[in-house]
Amino acid sequence: MEKFICIPDSFQGTASSLEVCRIMSRKISEVYPDSEVIAIPAADGGEGSVSVFLKVFGGEWVQTEVKDPHFHDVQASYGLVDDGRVAVIEMASCAGIPLAGKTKNPELTTTYGVGQLILNAAQRGAKIIIVGLGDSCTNDGGCGMASALGVQFLDREQKAFIPNGGTLMDIHYIDKTGLAKELSGVEIITMCDIDSPLYGLRGAAHVCASHKGADTEQVAHLDQGLIHLCTRIKEDINLDVANIPGAGAAGGMGAGMAAFLGSKLKMGIEVVLDMVHFNDIARDAKLIMTGEGQLDGESLCGKVVDGVAKRAKALGIPSVAVVGGVGEGMDGIYEKGLTGVFPINRRPQDFSESRFYTEENIAFAVENILRLVRAYGN
Repeated sequence: MEKFICIPDSFQGTASSLEVCRIMSRKISEVYPDSEVIAIPAADGGEGSVSVFLKVFGGEWVQTEVKDPHFHDVQASYGLVDDGRVAVIEMASCAGIPLAGKTKNPELTTTYGVGQLILNAAQRGAKIIIVGLGDSCTNDGGCGMASALGVQFLDREQKAFIPNGGTLMDIHYIDKTGLAKELSGVEIITMCDIDSPLYGLRGAAHVCASHKGADTEQVAHLDQGLIHLCTRIKEDINLDVANIPGAGAAGGMGAGMAAFLGSKLKMGIEVVLDMVHFNDIARDAKLIMTGEGQLDGESLCGKVVDGVAKRAKALGIPSVAVVGGVGEGMDGIYEKGLTGVFPINRRPQDFSESRFYTEENIAFAVENILRLVRAYGN
């Protein structure tokens, strides 16, 4: 019996990873009726990651009241899997761009609610807390999150305050001694979808802050704030977070997770692959199918297709990516291990039109890949 592995990312805005899995599985069963199909919806830490974990592992949603990016009360949810032993949190649930509203400004927004979710999960008995970074409206280096967990940030007058992106420069000293005792013995894993440094031209502010509402002057100010935060972390916590891969993820939240919580930063897809024991289940597969909405240079920085390609190469199994489109800088994906890339659009169309045909376009591409594999893949 032939075995196929389906592990796509979402086609953002048009099809979730669950839906893409369903399409791929259906076409595989049609072309290879007696095959074994293992479908694994993938996520890299951004919005939708909790749904993926609950779908793959089972579990329950937990809802609680926390602070939103503007420090207003909001209902946010996270997932508990493995009988409550593992909690999965998306920072986007309480610090995501949609919650910023019409007044997007990363100098003012906070990650405080993320810390409240982490604390709630620990109080419920979770021993492993996975925090997905991505889709945030913040640039506070995780200081809001840390404040909710008992870390104190003191200004020059020794007054404690909750820093946001615009006030990072006011931090004079960081005191971790009040960190919540509930976190003792809890392993915290951070899922990142990018491996950028904390500051500089490739850092959090310069790469992403403009999408969160910052103008050119604000971007420069935010970057200076992250530089200052890095200095304070190095002096007060004895950790250099400047060039930790992923430190710049989600407005510097990666750096904050490492510095304040001692968290390991991992590419989101690597967390998923490890949890499903991917190397074991894929070892004798005929083909691994992955995919995403746009394959480009950023995809090579630890996103789903990149992670799957590397695992497939190590296992010596051919892998293909079904993608909505191809951008600049994706050629390196072949060196990572991907066998081929197959854009789905069947005719020249702008995305505003083609987005309505995503399902049938994916199905068409997958069927033709499988026909080729069946003819020549023995």
